[in-house]
Amino acid sequence: MPIAALSALLHRCRPEPAALRTALLAAALPALGAAAAPLQAPPWPRSSLGSADLAVLYARGDATSEAIARAYQRARGIPAAQVIGVDIPTDADAIGAEAFAAIKAELDASLPAAVQATLLTWTRPSRVQGACSMGITSALAFGYSALRCGGCARTLASPYYDSDSTRPWTELQLRPSMMLGAATLEAAQALIARGLAADGSAPGGTGWLVRTPDAARSVRWRDFAALPAQWTGPAAPRLHYVDASSGTPSPWLTGQADLLFYFTGAAQVPQLAGNRFLPGAAADHLTSFGGRLPAANGQMPATAWLDAGATASYGTVEEPCNHAEKFPRASVLVEHYLRGATLIEAYWKSVAWPGQGLFVGEPLARPWPDTPGTTLEDGQLVLRTRALRRHGAYRAEWLPAGASRWQTLGTLSGPEPGPTVWRLPLPVDSARGRLRWLGPCAGSPLQTCVLGESD
Repeated sequence: MPIAALSALLHRCRPEPAALRTALLAAALPALGAAAAPLQAPPWPRSSLGSADLAVLYARGDATSEAIARAYQRARGIPAAQVIGVDIPTDADAIGAEAFAAIKAELDASLPAAVQATLLTWTRPSRVQGACSMGITSALAFGYSALRCGGCARTLASPYYDSDSTRPWTELQLRPSMMLGAATLEAAQALIARGLAADGSAPGGTGWLVRTPDAARSVRWRDFAALPAQWTGPAAPRLHYVDASSGTPSPWLTGQADLLFYFTGAAQVPQLAGNRFLPGAAADHLTSFGGRLPAANGQMPATAWLDAGATASYGTVEEPCNHAEKFPRASVLVEHYLRGATLIEAYWKSVAWPGQGLFVGEPLARPWPDTPGTTLEDGQLVLRTRALRRHGAYRAEWLPAGASRWQTLGTLSGPEPGPTVWRLPLPVDSARGRLRWLGPCAGSPLQTCVLGESD
C-alpha cells in the first residue's frame, strides 16, 4: 500500500487518537521499506597523531624542563591533564634499568588511555642502563629489555616499523616517544616555532642523501641511491643522491638554502652552519653514539642537527655496529612524512630495530597534513586523501540490500604520495546498500583490512 494511502486510511480510523495513528504508521514503515537509512559514504581513517594524542613529560624539580613542557603545551594545545611530572634525576647521563622500571610503571598507570605518544622535555638522562643501553625514548615505548640492546647483536624488531597505524598504543601497545632535545627554554622555543611553521607548509625544499668515504657508516647508500627516482611527481620533493665515497665531490653540504632532508654517515658532519634548514626538516648521521647525550663519546650528537636548524634527528646511545636496521631508512621516513604523518611518526616508522636509538625533535611537525574526506557526489563515491601507501592495494565494495556478498566497485594501486581524488560510479540501485573501503592493515601492510564502512 502506498504510504500516502496508508496515512489517509489511518486518519479515517476514528476514534483512534493521533498518538495511536502515529505509532501504527511508524510500525508499518519498515515493512514498506521506507525506513531504510540513506546511503552513507564510509569514513576513511585519519593519517596522523594530533595534540590530543600526546603527553608531555617533565622532570619534577627541574625548572627548565617544566618551563619547556608548559611552553610546548601552550603552543600545541596539549590537554592540561596530559602534562605530567615524573620523578627522574637529571644530574646524570643514564638512569639504571631498575629505577627506570619503577618510573615507567607509575607513568603507564597514570597516562590517560587516549595518549598514543610522549614527549620528554629534559636532555639528561638520555639512556637507560642495564645489561646494555637503550635510548630512553625507546625504553619508554617498549619498556627496558636487554633483547632490544646489546652492542652489535640483532635486536627485537618494532611492530611500528613502516606501519600505517595512527593509534600505536591502542593498536600495538606501544607509545612512540621523542625527546625535544633542547637544553634551554630559548632553544626549545625556537624549535617549537619551527615545528609550528612547518605545519601545512608543503615545503618545496631539497633533500640530500650522501654516501661518504666512511664506508662503515655509509651502509644506507643503496636506499639513498634508489630514492630520487621514486619521487618524480609534481608534489615530490627534490631529492639528490651524492656518491662521495671516493672523496670527490665533497661529502659535506654547504651553501644550501632550502634543506628539507639531509641523511649521511659520518662521526662528524662539518659545515652545518653554512646551510639553512626549512621548518620541518629531518636530518641524521649514521654513527655509533649520536644519541648518547650530551657529549656523544666525542662524536657529533644528534642535537647538533637541531642546533643547526633541523626539526628532528636520531642517534644511538651505545655501540650498535652498522646494522642498517638500527638507523632510519630514508625511503620509509620520506614516504610516511609526505603521506601526512607527523615527524615523530615518520621517524619512528623508519627504524626497524630502534631499541638502542634516541629520537629528538619537535614531534607534531606536519608539513603535509592529510584531512581525508569521503562523499557521495552525483552518483559517485569520492575519496580525497594524500595518505595512500605507495603501491598499496585499495578496494571499494558495495553490499546490496538483503545480500550477503560484497561486490567490488573499483580497485586502486596507491600512487606516489600526494593529493589523490578517487571517484567510483555507484550502482543505480545502491541507495539501500552499504559501502566500505579496504586496504593495507594498519599494523600489517601486506594484509588487507576494512578501513571504513558505512552504517
